[in-house]
Amino acid sequence: MEYRTLPHGGERIGVIGLGSSALTERAEAEKTVRTALDLGVNYIDMAAAEAEAFAVCGRAIAGRRDKVYLQLHFGADYSSGKYGWTTDPDAIKRSVAWQLKQLGTDYIDFGFIHCLDEESDLRDFEQGGTLEYILRLKQSGMIRHIGLSTHTPSVAQKVLDMHIIDMLMFSINPAYDYRHGEFAYGGTDERAALYRRCAAEGVGISVMKAFSGGQLLDAAVSPFGQALTPWQCIQYALDRPGVLTVLPGMRSSRDAEQILGFFDATERQKDYSVLGTFAPAEADGKCVYCNHCQPCPAGLDIGLINKYYDLAAAGDGLARKHYLSLELKADDCIQCGHCDSRCPFHVRQSRKMQQIAEYFDKT
Repeated sequence: MEYRTLPHGGERIGVIGLGSSALTERAEAEKTVRTALDLGVNYIDMAAAEAEAFAVCGRAIAGRRDKVYLQLHFGADYSSGKYGWTTDPDAIKRSVAWQLKQLGTDYIDFGFIHCLDEESDLRDFEQGGTLEYILRLKQSGMIRHIGLSTHTPSVAQKVLDMHIIDMLMFSINPAYDYRHGEFAYGGTDERAALYRRCAAEGVGISVMKAFSGGQLLDAAVSPFGQALTPWQCIQYALDRPGVLTVLPGMRSSRDAEQILGFFDATERQKDYSVLGTFAPAEADGKCVYCNHCQPCPAGLDIGLINKYYDLAAAGDGLARKHYLSLELKADDCIQCGHCDSRCPFHVRQSRKMQQIAEYFDKT
């Protein structure tokens, strides 16, 4: 397992976590969670499909609760035995109390304002008192961090403007980023700007729907007409600015072992540069930090230089410091054009290095 640090708090979070939505096989569920934990997973999202998943996870984490971060949702309702959604403040309070009891814990690592896809949903949370309730629980220490889950960039931006969240749960995959799929809300540039803002402001991103509900793994239903592997999808998400952890659903212990095989996969197996052939016009010519342009004859880390530039331009002062600490910077480019010929997204990286060097010289 590899770990990334939450800027607001310092928690070390595994880059692959566990999404509980697929824990529906009763005979396998607890074994699945235990296998994931044994393989280094320490972050679990509890937007489960069925109520039974909470007791399952409670049993699995017993004795190691202090080693696991739980992401609970204010707005997920399990009174029917299955997942439901509500903005009713009383129903939310009852549901959260029930979730804690089933999990065998009395505190919440990440308490999420759940699934606000419309601005009217946000108003309901504010006017109904649920947001104030969450803030009180944070002040009391029962909630360690507040988060938001949404599929809508504009809603995420409004909540970011409130400066109350430390984590954003967002659906990130190449289909949605390229405007394909049920939850492909916002344009390519709008979504990329959200990721950069989160990174600039120290808000971590936990990724849902990294496989687009499984569509990207099946050529028959993929919007690209070609299947990607779980490892390609995970690497794609992890390369977006601000992302701390990807939360795939795992139906079985075998699923857990296969997905977590990501850490033993080769760079070739995780390479998603084939996406360059699918990119819409608005994404063409823009670096996605895939590093398919490597190796650079001059030794530059071209993807990282581009990422620091994008983040610095978005207002991230730390990104500027990181860039300036690089041993080789954009002005070390020898203009050989090797990267230009290899970029699957048709970025003129040699020209981009000149642009980036000028930017950092002036700022």
